Amino acid sequence: MSKPPKYVPKHRHAPEPSALTKVPRTFLRSTVVTSGLAAAATGLAISAGVLAAPDDVTSAAEDIGSTVTGSADAADTADVSTPVDREPTVSRAFDRRAADPAKKAALSVDEGPAVTGTVSLADGDPRDIARALMPQFGFGSDQFGCLDSLWTRESNWDPAAHNPSSGAHGIPQSLPGSKMASAGSDWETNPVTQITWGLGYIQERYGSPCSAWAHSESVGWY
Repeated sequence: MSKPPKYVPKHRHAPEPSALTKVPRTFLRSTVVTSGLAAAATGLAISAGVLAAPDDVTSAAEDIGSTVTGSADAADTADVSTPVDREPTVSRAFDRRAADPAKKAALSVDEGPAVTGTVSLADGDPRDIARALMPQFGFGSDQFGCLDSLWTRESNWDPAAHNPSSGAHGIPQSLPGSKMASAGSDWETNPVTQITWGLGYIQERYGSPCSAWAHSESVGWY
């Protein structure tokens, strides 16, 4: 017994074939192949199940791949600008030269030679020399007036002053002059040596320049 025909309501009807279903199979095949080539050109992975392309299509895909690779290489080359001669950037620390050892030693307080300023007292005014030496013998500045008067009378503060008749010599008119050798071997010319000896003589003999001046005023010598 045959089945009765399937009832189809009148308000329904068989669906019209869509545009996709009307497309010929040949067009679909070429579409799939073309899509595969586009995916290969853009580097996208193609899932399994795509129909294999003919040999000529495969060659075209290889040509497209080489073209894309060449374009990428050209783009990379185009992005590289023409090199410009520039001096390399060097940090300040790298450019700092090592210090010259001799210069470093000369400028170093610990390693360099001691730098001293020396002023010869003998080159100064004999009166200034006497002022500088008087405190060593316990004489205050109030005694300088008497000393100045005494040695102005004796030699006028001249280290080369010499009395040919008595043999007295130098600023303090030591008699004989060789006595001053006890203060230094340069007693004949050095005012420091002569004044040092003379102040020692006054301290030992009279106690102070003013006492020596008073004696000279009294008898004409000291």
